[in-house]
Amino acid sequence: MFISHVDTGLERLLRRQLPLPEDVGDVSFDPPSRTWSAQLSRINVNLFLYDVQRSAHPGGPPQVRPGENGGRPERRAPQPMLQLGYLVSAWAGTARDEHQLLGDVISLLSGVELIPPDLLPDDLSSSVRLILGDPANLPREIWSAAGGSLKASVSLQATVAADSFEWAPQAPAVARIQAIARRMVDQQHA
Repeated sequence: MFISHVDTGLERLLRRQLPLPEDVGDVSFDPPSRTWSAQLSRINVNLFLYDVQRSAHPGGPPQVRPGENGGRPERRAPQPMLQLGYLVSAWAGTARDEHQLLGDVISLLSGVELIPPDLLPDDLSSSVRLILGDPANLPREIWSAAGGSLKASVSLQATVAADSFEWAPQAPAVARIQAIARRMVDQQHA
């Protein structure tokens, strides 16, 4: 579910900040193949998810939530962080229009470190960190594998916590610690 939440946040970010209203253009997540591109009739910003892997970023702390119906609180272990790799491209009537649109997208994304929380679905358990570009990205290979023609594009890395549904009852809080101590001398005479 976390991938679709990141997709939603990216689309909302592009639509609000570019701006790209729904009546003007589209934001898509389809593989940019020849058949897909032949069907386009409006401007389009495409965010093709080509890679998912574990991130080097450490996970956050364990999470705690109230139990259902006033029950015992529940706890969840730290969620692993994942890195989603998107190939971002712009599609318009002419190469010049595509370059303009891609430049606008790059300008926007290069200034955003985190997708604003108000653009993310409420049930996403973490923030979404963005990094534009990746030196290990090989766009030529991605375009070839997708079956499309090589086109100007940029890589976008989104780091997010994986959603795990494993909630368990939290142990009761410690109310009191009691220690029994005796002096060594007392123990020798006992």
